[in-house]
Amino acid sequence: MLVLILFVFVLLVIGGCVCVYWSARGDAPRWARGVAKATLLGSELVRSASRNSRSRQSGGDD
Repeated sequence: MLVLILFVFVLLVIGGCVCVYWSARGDAPRWARGVAKATLLGSELVRSASRNSRSRQSGGDD
């Protein structure tokens, strides 16, 4: 079951990357531009969460 969930997640990530590429080319339909925007927003959220967790682990004693 866990493998199936992971497989679906990987397929969604790959599909999002394809939509980002397609949208960057400029000839994507509206739904693909929406998926690309959601993918980019999700990547920004993951990146900011990663930065926040790293700053907490270091203790913030810079």
